Amino acid sequence: MRHAATLDIESLTRYLSQRIEGFEGPVEVTKFDTGQSNPTYRLSLPGRDLVLRRKPPGQLLKSAHAVDREFRVQSALEDSDVPVAKMHFLCEDESVIGSMFYVMDLVPGRNFARPDLPGEDDATRSGVTDEMARVLAALHEVDIDARGLSDYGPPGNYYERQIGRWTKQYRASETEPMPRMDRLIDMLSERIPEDQGERTLVHGDYRIDNMIFAAEGTDCRAVLDWELSTIGHPYADLAAVIMQWQMPPGDEGRGLAGLEREALGLPSDEAFIGSYCARRNLPGISDFGFYLGFAFFRMAAIIQGVKKRGLEGNASNPAKAAAVGKRIPLFVEGGLQALDGT
Repeated sequence: MRHAATLDIESLTRYLSQRIEGFEGPVEVTKFDTGQSNPTYRLSLPGRDLVLRRKPPGQLLKSAHAVDREFRVQSALEDSDVPVAKMHFLCEDESVIGSMFYVMDLVPGRNFARPDLPGEDDATRSGVTDEMARVLAALHEVDIDARGLSDYGPPGNYYERQIGRWTKQYRASETEPMPRMDRLIDMLSERIPEDQGERTLVHGDYRIDNMIFAAEGTDCRAVLDWELSTIGHPYADLAAVIMQWQMPPGDEGRGLAGLEREALGLPSDEAFIGSYCARRNLPGISDFGFYLGFAFFRMAAIIQGVKKRGLEGNASNPAKAAAVGKRIPLFVEGGLQALDGT
């Protein structure tokens, strides 16, 4: 983390003093280096730590950076089988710090940046990945009606809607022609399943680095970063996990490609999918290549937005935005290979 230079601490302190019971200053603010979409800050108060997550400054794409949706869904999931941080309040008054934000508890524990869990033993790797499957299955079993989330996403064909949305977002942030991305969009549009079955809560960016695990053991304490959540099709989340795992290992790709997973205590793609299906009493998943191809496509579109914000000087971490932007072709090719079944 680094010290925050763009947050009006004096204005924020006045606002917090009116909304947090027993509030005492001073407030020490540090910015988390992780996260490219919505800048996130640690608020250190005497005796407690909170987290503030805000929309970034500058001109933004419509419907992007939806911190209000993040706040709503995490509030709805309190005391459910899906672990989330405790929400405190949403501030829609942009005059306080310059953009909408919300405040939640800081969840203590461990955050793993990479799915190969370097430095951990085999039992920890196995336990963490199994916990990922358990939490994902629980997320897709949430009763959206009982939790007041039935209107959290529009009805209709989820993948048709999502491909349309992310194509539009991609075009709005396009910085140079990319024929292979055009091909991926066309192939996905031609292969959308007609019968998409169930309608569930979808996280939209489910991966290991968006989770907090217990300091000791492998229990998940909180799932973070709900900006892309909606009501849709559950296999989008499952495919997102497999997509990341198929990327190169190390800090650049943060994947598992080429690793001897069994020797590390890590499941194969098929074993993880099987564990998820068993927990949801599913017989299996047909045409998983489509769902995987969609996951690669959406990530390429997201990264294109990060790249453009970096070029315009509006990224949360400009240097990281530039580095991530160079990986867009890798995701495009991954999507095309998934659709081709290779």
